[in-house]
Amino acid sequence: MLTLFTTAKPFRGHSDVIQRNALQSWKALHRDVEIILFGDDEGAAEMAQEFGLRHEAHVERNRWGTKRLDYMFARAQVIARNEVLCYINCDILLMQDFWRAVERVRAMHREFLMVGRRWDVDIKEPLVFERQVLQSYERHSGEWRSQAPQSPDWQEDLRGLALRSGHQCKAEWIDYFAFTRGLYGADMPPFVLRVFWDNWLVWKALDAGKPVIDASRAVMAVHQNHDYNYHPQGKAGVWSGEECRRMAAPAHHRRRHGSAAARKAEAEHVAPLVRRKALCATSRAHAFLRRMAPRLVCPAQFHASLAPLPASLAA
Repeated sequence: MLTLFTTAKPFRGHSDVIQRNALQSWKALHRDVEIILFGDDEGAAEMAQEFGLRHEAHVERNRWGTKRLDYMFARAQVIARNEVLCYINCDILLMQDFWRAVERVRAMHREFLMVGRRWDVDIKEPLVFERQVLQSYERHSGEWRSQAPQSPDWQEDLRGLALRSGHQCKAEWIDYFAFTRGLYGADMPPFVLRVFWDNWLVWKALDAGKPVIDASRAVMAVHQNHDYNYHPQGKAGVWSGEECRRMAAPAHHRRRHGSAAARKAEAEHVAPLVRRKALCATSRAHAFLRRMAPRLVCPAQFHASLAPLPASLAA
């Protein structure tokens, strides 16, 4: 029913821990879930082999060598086994509430986009996804005997940790996008995984008149907090570096050569998100999604049909 696709940072250090955690949580959703891992980053091929993922090593990149999101969306929609796809960042943990939400939305809508606010949580160690059965040696019988499982269900542990020490982010912090094949086409701008792309995905579905489902009250998607050491300029480089400025600038400023029709067409694709260059400021881009929030479809019957989360999560 579902194909998840993502790209990862190099599998080393803390990034290795949280990305392994995320991939294993997705594998635990359902035995038939398909996962596509894009990129030739360090450890990606080995991780795909270990967890039985489809590995797409080639990804088109921009002038800075950053992977292009539009290429991954196009390629995933071509090769996916399933009609429902989900782009998800490789540091997000999913649980069964996500799978149930996708099932309900798919039953209600032929075409859709489902998004939701994430929960930020500090996770430093590998999670245990399978119950571990310990064995003890009984001297009087000379036999090994199984004891009770060592740890409770990992989802209960994770949910409890998020409630105790994490927090649910505001509306602009969305790290998963479940959608029907064909929703995003060739008009997707050449975004990279920096800023603005997530807001554009929501705008595009709304502009196309497709239902956009806010599953925040029904799905606890856990973001494992991390640093920004993967970027040469750290967090500042990710949020306000040259790539950010280029992505925010109107397309016709980026392409001064070529036909006027091509410049106009590309500008029209990007303008709704980055209108009037002031949206280069990240806070302004985030405000865009907040303005769109009242248009998100959040029908009562959708939430009524889902297994409810604790009242404290239904914000």
